[in-house]
Amino acid sequence: MTANPGATPSPSVLTTDVLIAGGGPCGLMLANELGLRGIRCLVVDAKPGTAFNPQANATQARTMEHFRRLGFAHEIRALGLPPDHPTDIAYFTRYTGHELARIRLPTATEAVAQVRAMTGSWSAAELPHRVSQKFVEAVLRRHAQARASNDVRYGWRLTRFADEGAFVSATVRHNDSGQTQEVQASYLVGADGARSFVRQQLGIEWGGETGIQREFMGGKMFALYLRCPQFLSALPHPKAWMYVAVNAERRAFMASVDGQGEYAFHAALRPGEDADGWTEADARRVFTEVVGQALPIEILSMGTWLAGHALVAQRLRQGRVFIAGDAAHLFTPTGGLGYNTAIEDAVNLGWKLASVIRGQAPPALLDSYEAERKPLAERNTRYARRFADSVGLFTARPELEENSVRGQAERQAAGQHFHEHARLEFNIPGVTFGGRYDASPIIAHDSAPLPPDEPNAYTPTASPGGRPPHAWLDDGRSLFDSFHTEWTLLALGSQPPDTEAFEAAARDLAVDLRVVRLADASLRALYKAPLALIRPDQIVAWRGHAGSHAPSVLARATGRAST
Repeated sequence: MTANPGATPSPSVLTTDVLIAGGGPCGLMLANELGLRGIRCLVVDAKPGTAFNPQANATQARTMEHFRRLGFAHEIRALGLPPDHPTDIAYFTRYTGHELARIRLPTATEAVAQVRAMTGSWSAAELPHRVSQKFVEAVLRRHAQARASNDVRYGWRLTRFADEGAFVSATVRHNDSGQTQEVQASYLVGADGARSFVRQQLGIEWGGETGIQREFMGGKMFALYLRCPQFLSALPHPKAWMYVAVNAERRAFMASVDGQGEYAFHAALRPGEDADGWTEADARRVFTEVVGQALPIEILSMGTWLAGHALVAQRLRQGRVFIAGDAAHLFTPTGGLGYNTAIEDAVNLGWKLASVIRGQAPPALLDSYEAERKPLAERNTRYARRFADSVGLFTARPELEENSVRGQAERQAAGQHFHEHARLEFNIPGVTFGGRYDASPIIAHDSAPLPPDEPNAYTPTASPGGRPPHAWLDDGRSLFDSFHTEWTLLALGSQPPDTEAFEAAARDLAVDLRVVRLADASLRALYKAPLALIRPDQIVAWRGHAGSHAPSVLARATGRAST
């Protein structure tokens, strides 16, 4: 299929299948999904390269499973903290003061070793990984650029676009030279961040809440990327990955970037403070307040950002133009849900765009992107707000730091609160694995009762619309490793039903389907059916006991029918 049906562009016009505005995690993940399938895409981003500042620091397990599907989860897990560095989250009055609470989590080495033995809520192909977004972006960019169909350009920005009905016309401009390039694409995806040019040009408004005020994680925050090699030697406690300070003077958190001496530090502002004009001396003063003693630091960058968002765009699509990632939803970063939700936006949209562009599905398939992802974004922003309320509405009183019986009692109460909070925010298999597409028009839903949607517990279910239940196979592979890049039909148990009806329907509809036969009775019991259809984004599209409805099931799953 050509990028511009019905149009004959000028030789000076660059033609492509998908134009992606934004080279952050969402845009680069989408380029990887499209490149995997040979779909031409042009990625433009005004920055000179991938991120310098640390930004998001937590890659959730479901995101790691998608990186595994694309073949580079092991590269991501090798980055960030040293393999034996703790990933604990610890709470202190000040970093050299009293420790209040701590949640202990596995190191990168332990995560690889432990994942095969984990069951129940944490049965997964991958466990979470603590790594700065800046490192993740570099891997995503390298793999995106390795795809022959991808053209990735940093230092270029989208300056104009128009949906022409049969295609999208656009202009991109090089920042330094001012050179412009006209582009014609089948589709445009705005993955261009919170101030999205694409969303603003479409006139799409936010829904949800913003300006939520809290003592912490609500309102303006001061961000500092710093190097402090002496921090660990000054710390009178076991080292952690994230250090949270709770006192009446200054609330803050700090994440280790490299496990050596680089940190991403974020402090709440007090009423009346204006950090936009702060100097490096102010930055050192605030850091000293939180540490509890003066330490020499090298400031790599500093700035401000606004917490207190729980926003989802009112639409995620208009004609041939889509928005995704921060352009489509804004989070307060508790739980690390913004970046991880953005990755799944790209995973969801990628296979659908590819299917339509290759002529394997009708354009109606693309309607399911908003139907599936908007409710998920609303769900995840609610969870992030709940986590932010839990940590940010806690009032730190001056007595917390007293060396007295009253101070000890205050610290004990605070420790109990943050002990419970840490498990609420950082042990979230339900949030990670439990997202579902129950309102989707392309899911063949069944009537089985669903487990409750809870943040800290996940009950595996093969009910269509969610992540397939995971298991480790006898040969040592993850079940997910047996899935096809495109569509998979699981045939489970010692005597599964005949699959020829599905194979024939797939041939008729040009659906790239692979049948995976697994005789293990425990898998048949886990899925509560002998047949399960798995989408390219590893979502259960249908399950059942016979293949007699195969044509209608595949027609629905590919957007050809809604009933």
